[in-house]
Amino acid sequence: MDIEAVAQERQPTPPAQGLRWVRTCLEKSKDKAVDLGRSIKKLGQDDPRRVIHSLKVGLAFTLVSLLYYVRPFYDSFGISGIWALMTVNFVFEFTVGATISKGLNRGFATFSAGALGVGAQHLACLFGEVGEPVVLGFLVFLLVGAATFTRFFPRIKARYDYGVLIFILTFSMVSVSGYRVEKLLELAQERLSTIVIGGATCIIVSIFLCPVWAGEDLHKLIFMHLEKLAVFLEGFGSEYFQSVNEDKAVISTGEKTFRLGYKSILTSNNMEESLANFARWEPGHGRFRFGHPWKQYLKIGALTRQCTYQIEALNGYLNSDLQAPPAFKKRIQEPCMKITLESSKALRMLGSDIKLMTEPSLASLHLCNSKVAVDNLKILLKTTSLEDAELLSIVPAATVASVLIQVVKHIEEIYEAVDELSRLANFKSAVKPKVSPEKPQAQSLLHRGVVKPIIDVGGDNGDVIVTVLDDKIPENENDSRAHNPNQHVEIVDIDRG
Repeated sequence: MDIEAVAQERQPTPPAQGLRWVRTCLEKSKDKAVDLGRSIKKLGQDDPRRVIHSLKVGLAFTLVSLLYYVRPFYDSFGISGIWALMTVNFVFEFTVGATISKGLNRGFATFSAGALGVGAQHLACLFGEVGEPVVLGFLVFLLVGAATFTRFFPRIKARYDYGVLIFILTFSMVSVSGYRVEKLLELAQERLSTIVIGGATCIIVSIFLCPVWAGEDLHKLIFMHLEKLAVFLEGFGSEYFQSVNEDKAVISTGEKTFRLGYKSILTSNNMEESLANFARWEPGHGRFRFGHPWKQYLKIGALTRQCTYQIEALNGYLNSDLQAPPAFKKRIQEPCMKITLESSKALRMLGSDIKLMTEPSLASLHLCNSKVAVDNLKILLKTTSLEDAELLSIVPAATVASVLIQVVKHIEEIYEAVDELSRLANFKSAVKPKVSPEKPQAQSLLHRGVVKPIIDVGGDNGDVIVTVLDDKIPENENDSRAHNPNQHVEIVDIDRG
């Protein structure tokens, strides 16, 4: 009994339990508020333009609200001023191109749909009270069905989908409400005026107050993709062959961030198409004139993603359990490291050329060096003697070599696309270096040939060694045996020294 009494005395009273519960709730609310504040701060620090955009939207709403606050404006537009507020809400977007696109789409769609709605109402009136609703219903069915079908066309879907939706809504409202409203033309005029005011306010604020251009975002996105690929290739060679270079330190986990940067390229297709679509609506600004070849950026982005798929395959072999023998990896290490290094430099130069809007020049040199390394790698792979037992063990390393060869081909296609962009967009000429860069030196290869013996008059029949030096790298084994008139031939008689 004494134990139960002591236990009952130690139990907290209901007021104490309630106070503890309130204290716990306050602590949880404080933690959530702190986390929310950190999230808001991080969101603004990641892109300060988001804060500016929010202030711009608030300013646009305040300006349009004057249609209600100022008495002369309210007497002119009346309750139709609410359409201006709705226009700002639906039209104002983050970039200038998106705002102009939606504003013009809404304006033209409202004007055309309103005109057709008024015309449909006057046409239906000719059929009397009985035929008027029938004719209006038929016209609504016909035009709305036709407008909805046009949304399936890819071009209209990409650029005018919002306008088609506004056309359907406005035509239906004008034609149907006109059956009960007497002053239909005046009502349509007020709504069109307020929509034009709201759309114009959005466009003016978006352009003249800290503008965010979709074209500049697309431009930056493309050259950042090339730099991400360059970072991966720069770090891939040293990490893949680190087991061969035992004297070098192993790359730490913190230094392997290059392996994650390229993955955003694989999912950037929709963003690129959206930015290119909005950039077409923007006027000339900065270094981008009106009619800038934005489609060429999409082509470069598509080629970059094709190269990224090969990069994804290379990344899969970094931590693979199947590793080739160190002897084979050491044999192909030099050309593979040369390919990754020169390809990385080529991509960096191409990204810099797009960023500075200059014609590609030095990138061609690094691309040429990559091709020479590819030819040397092909020769090593062809001259490697294999046994049945070694064939399966070298497959991973041989696959890596093959993928690197494909990477160089994709980089060459990217270079051609960037060069075409420089011509279409009239990029400025690059500054030529004062010292001419060294040309890639091809390896001198020894070829064996057959030569007719030289008959010695003295009857001394000694052995003869023929050495052929070729300065060109053959594309395949058959080309190496082809006759080359520029080859240097040296004949040495062993007996005569």
